[in-house]
Amino acid sequence: MTRIAVPVWIVPKIAKACRPGAVTALLAVALLGAMHPILPARAADRHSHPARGVSLDLLFQLTTHEGRRLTREDVKGRPFLVFFGFTNCPDICPTTMQDVSTHLEALGPAAARFRAFFVTIDPERDTSEQLKTFLSSFDKRITGLTGTTIEVTAAAHAFGAYFEKVPAKDGSGYSMDHTLNVYLVDRFGLLAGAIRATDEPKKSQELLAKLARQ
Repeated sequence: MTRIAVPVWIVPKIAKACRPGAVTALLAVALLGAMHPILPARAADRHSHPARGVSLDLLFQLTTHEGRRLTREDVKGRPFLVFFGFTNCPDICPTTMQDVSTHLEALGPAAARFRAFFVTIDPERDTSEQLKTFLSSFDKRITGLTGTTIEVTAAAHAFGAYFEKVPAKDGSGYSMDHTLNVYLVDRFGLLAGAIRATDEPKKSQELLAKLARQ
């Protein structure tokens, strides 16, 4: 069973959350376990392994590093990938974004249909400008997403991603522990699989190419 930690550092922010968007996100998290979206059966049949629906509305609560709200029109009829990370990540996050950049380049013209999103799990430090600076080192088709702590937590939960703040032992700050998967969503809005850190590059590129051909 996928778990999502809501550590102590989130609790004060939940207590202060009063605007409608935050309440909606919280309610959505509570309902995720009971919701089973009605999805095209033929769409699920396109994958070699079980695909499932994902509550994309929670992703649309987030804001891009360019300062605008992500909308359904941005991904309508298009496959896309999502990674949850943070810009102060010392190795895994930049390495994963470099891998994603390489995969997109390998797709050639087919990559024009793809969207790629880097969702920060550290919105306290990752401002839009910080995201823009971080992503400038990678493929320009990767879009950064941020929001309130509650909004980011809700989006991560929808994808089955885990993250938690980890205080530094010397008290100098904190880091983030998080899921390493790159989540793949097909053009029908089905969660079609994930690229894992241990996957061979060829296998990852084949998964992306399959989605691009839909």
